[in-house]
Amino acid sequence: MPNNLLNSAKSVILTEAQALTQLAEKLDQSFVDACTLIQNCTGKVILIGMGKSGHIGNKIAATFASTGTPAFAVHPAEAGHGDLGMIEQNDIAICISYSGESDEIMTLVPVIKRLGVTIIGMTGNKDSAIAKISNVHLDVGVEKEACPHNLAPTSSTTVALAMGDALAISLLNNKGFSPDDFARSHPSGALGRRLLTFVNSVMKTGNDVPIVSSNTQLLDALLIMSQKALGMVLITHGKTLQGIFTDGDLRRVLETLAPNSNSLEGQQNIQDITIGAVMTKNCKSISADKPAMAAVAMMDEFNLNSLPVVDKNNQVVGAINTHTLMQAKII
Repeated sequence: MPNNLLNSAKSVILTEAQALTQLAEKLDQSFVDACTLIQNCTGKVILIGMGKSGHIGNKIAATFASTGTPAFAVHPAEAGHGDLGMIEQNDIAICISYSGESDEIMTLVPVIKRLGVTIIGMTGNKDSAIAKISNVHLDVGVEKEACPHNLAPTSSTTVALAMGDALAISLLNNKGFSPDDFARSHPSGALGRRLLTFVNSVMKTGNDVPIVSSNTQLLDALLIMSQKALGMVLITHGKTLQGIFTDGDLRRVLETLAPNSNSLEGQQNIQDITIGAVMTKNCKSISADKPAMAAVAMMDEFNLNSLPVVDKNNQVVGAINTHTLMQAKII
């Protein structure tokens, strides 16, 4: 029994994969024409399909909308009872029907035509009624369904969905739709949060930032670093950043102070050391107006757990670390 299930699953996937390969091979000028019509559309793209084709239309509409092409789906039966008012003259209708003979869609065609709406047909039969009334026809025909009885829409729905994705992503690339553009249509999602969140909205500021001068005793600086709980202390002259001292720097200092250390510092008493003597000078920093993901990238690149935030004059305005980025769900 398990082998039969696995063999069946593999057959479905391979059959649909073959259908997708064949779709890619037969794309032609019609696809370019469809993309051109959609890109030049001053209205919306309306997806119309019945049954399984309607579900595919809903997904294609959602993909269009999230990639910079205003779109929504209309149920053909509901359209005949009022929803047709959602379709306007400057819109484009993409009619999806594998047979190309959907009665519900064909009932709407005369009204859609009278509105002057451009129709893109997506069918498996180039000689079908919907194909013939379309301004552009996209062939989504398949050799066979993945269903062993060649009945249940499987390969055909996969191919129709892939055609919709191909249209949406081709338009995305052609229009130069950027990750920032994508994030603006996904503000509530994890991706949107990462791309739209800036350093100034998650950084620690004011009294929450551990700041000392270079002549501060190391032990006093450690007390401040512990109180602020950012795993670092920033060293400034006035407000100008001079350096940073982190938990990792502390471990290295303690190693040099060990009795068997050969360093000069090993001969010192920790109470005599100032933070300026052991700080990291010319440290990495970031400006407050940078995306929080830029801070993540910098910290990953240089293996850092924290960053000072500075203005254009290199004056400290805040601090950010891995924990603050995790709290903001950036990482």
